[in-house]
Amino acid sequence: MGRKKDPVEDSDVDLSVGPPKRSAAGLPSLSETLPHAMAYMGPSRAWKTLSAVNQKDGFDCMSCAWPDPPERKAAEFCENGAKAIGWEAEPLRIPTAFWAENTLASLGQRSEFWLGQQGRLVEPVYKAADSDHYVPIGWDDAFGIIARELNALETPDQATFYTSGRTSNEAAFLYQLFVRAFGTNNLPDCSNMCHESTGVAMGETIGVGKSAISYTDFAKAELIIIMGQNPGTCHPRMLTALEEAKIAGAQIVAVNPLPEAGLINFRNPQTPRGLVGRETDLADQFLHIRIAGDMALLQAVSKRVLDAERAAPGSVLDRAFIDGHCQGFVGFAAHLASLKERDVFEATGLSGGEIDELAQRYIHADRVIITWAMGLTQHKKAVPTIKEIINLLLLRGNIGKPGAGPSPIRGHSNVQGDRTMGIWEKMPARFLDALQQEFCFDLPRSPGLDAVDSIRGMRDGRIKVLLALGGNLVHAISDTAVAEGAVRGTRLSVQISTKLNRSHVVVGEQALILPTLGRTEIDRQGGAEQFVTVEDTVCAVHRSAGPLEPIAPGVLSEVAIVTRLAQAVLGNRVTVDWAGLRSDYNGIREHISRVVPGFEDFNTRIREKDGFVLPHGPRDSRTFPTATGKAMFTINELETIQVPAGRLLLQTVRSHDQFNTTTYSMNDRYRGIKKGRMVLLVNPLDLEELGYEDGGYVDVHSEADDGVDRVLPQLRLVSYPTAKGCAASYYPEANVLVPLDSTAEESNTPASKSVIIRLEPAAAPDFEAAAGRRQ
Repeated sequence: MGRKKDPVEDSDVDLSVGPPKRSAAGLPSLSETLPHAMAYMGPSRAWKTLSAVNQKDGFDCMSCAWPDPPERKAAEFCENGAKAIGWEAEPLRIPTAFWAENTLASLGQRSEFWLGQQGRLVEPVYKAADSDHYVPIGWDDAFGIIARELNALETPDQATFYTSGRTSNEAAFLYQLFVRAFGTNNLPDCSNMCHESTGVAMGETIGVGKSAISYTDFAKAELIIIMGQNPGTCHPRMLTALEEAKIAGAQIVAVNPLPEAGLINFRNPQTPRGLVGRETDLADQFLHIRIAGDMALLQAVSKRVLDAERAAPGSVLDRAFIDGHCQGFVGFAAHLASLKERDVFEATGLSGGEIDELAQRYIHADRVIITWAMGLTQHKKAVPTIKEIINLLLLRGNIGKPGAGPSPIRGHSNVQGDRTMGIWEKMPARFLDALQQEFCFDLPRSPGLDAVDSIRGMRDGRIKVLLALGGNLVHAISDTAVAEGAVRGTRLSVQISTKLNRSHVVVGEQALILPTLGRTEIDRQGGAEQFVTVEDTVCAVHRSAGPLEPIAPGVLSEVAIVTRLAQAVLGNRVTVDWAGLRSDYNGIREHISRVVPGFEDFNTRIREKDGFVLPHGPRDSRTFPTATGKAMFTINELETIQVPAGRLLLQTVRSHDQFNTTTYSMNDRYRGIKKGRMVLLVNPLDLEELGYEDGGYVDVHSEADDGVDRVLPQLRLVSYPTAKGCAASYYPEANVLVPLDSTAEESNTPASKSVIIRLEPAAAPDFEAAAGRRQ
């Protein structure tokens, strides 16, 4: 038995603010995890799922891509993972009567939190062009509508096919095969909005856009630099690896505009020491950097490394590595010689002493890992910033050896695997050639549209159909008003989902919701239980099989939906055995083994207890598949964001009880925020200078070159230790402030972490009136 659907309060009427926490996890984490799991799933389902998650014979947690350790603990999950599992695995279902009782207009007044609390989707539903209601529909009829609309398009490029990172390797491979057989490369995915900048930067500099370390490298490192990420909330199991590294003697430096609890210290809830409140101090140095100052910091540290080499030739740089494996060093060194300290101080807000300290830590460490997440990837200069990470690592040969390397930390559990399987709008020719040879039909070769360009295409009337395999694109993408208008302009929008979200209520002229099995459920096809596979953030591939019975008899797996969709749309245009692949996932893996490098003998190797790790030239053998065959030093021009007087620089952040756009509660425990999300975190000195007080209300306006006045109204001001001149507000609510055309150079990722804002006084919200409008 799980929870009963009680009335859910989705306003900030009871919002309260307390001091931020200084440590992560511990007993409070345990006291949050177990009651939440019991409330949502009941004792039996909670035991079945939590005892199986991230185990070698269990299922992969859907809440992040953090790698599993070689030896698993009995409880190999974190607080947020348990909440994600409870959210998906609860037995509460949306009843058929719900669709008649709720119009799209009324659902549109509800919050993301409220929508997710209604229970699991268990039947396909359809909204006709002349209706404001969804109505139940049969699967064949649903596929028939999609086939009719897709096949009526003037060109396949008038449709776009989005993918969420929760999709398995098997479903992703078939999905991209279907889309390319249909005739387009319009395959945007959630990577376009997060680590696309990483892929571009690392692809150009070392030839592989993935982490160049393994899980065990953390405990071998002498120095770990954590940049632009909040592990205590976004990937809490990383804290255990950091604690292990500290015990082994590593130093840790945290670089972030917010002093997050998970960057400071950790109370391990799986040890008696952690449960009684004893902490492991994580950060030996915390650099309270200004938003978008990371590139300047990295250049300043590299310059200090070069200066140290000039002062003591042959003692600092790894000349053998540079001479044997790298290209572009001379130009890079000459470029940094002209770096001005005043520009660095302006960009970072740091002192020379703080930067000197970091440089000395780097110089005296033989094995260094630099790890980062979206705090670096969502800026205009994100790509050159990440290239500067590679520059710094190359100087002392910190790649291709134990305990060293670049380590981007991915979010969704299989977002990296989806890209490996071909979910990308511009897959390289070698992949398309192999795919074409395997399936014997011509593939489209022109690059497709990414997430931002897909919204532009819908806005401009060029994209008529949106089909999304998971995710919540309309709420995850920047410029909410533009995105919602764009989707509403389509002829048909289709969502394949487990639960309701904003993308089900902001829809095209026609709309379909297709319910699918979750990661926690048994997938039976062809008279047998099937398993799927995923790839984590360190390129390890392993199997995943849920322990629970399906939520309802009529709910299909992602593979079943994709293959039946392909049959309905394509008919006999290609000779793919969609039905056979649906009945036995081994057949899908056989195709993958012949198309995707590193997956040879897939079906045999994936049945090994630990799965297998994909090859990675820079990590494994210091071979670099770049255009030159060498690791590339790059020259990147420093550009500081100029914030006018009286303005602040905003970054969007997620709360602790949140995974991407999904909110599990209205609380953000580590930051001291309870029962509300409509807040703006501002440095107390900035509040004083701007003439505001903690607890007051403001309308937040973003200021962009396009002259559009984007407003997020009535945010409560919270005096908070952000970096001076910087502010933070929750994602996805603050997406309304990010212009669609404000993107990272080269990667086209939304620049959601560097938005210039202006504050205007506002009255407190009228919560009673808002509640009345939802009735």
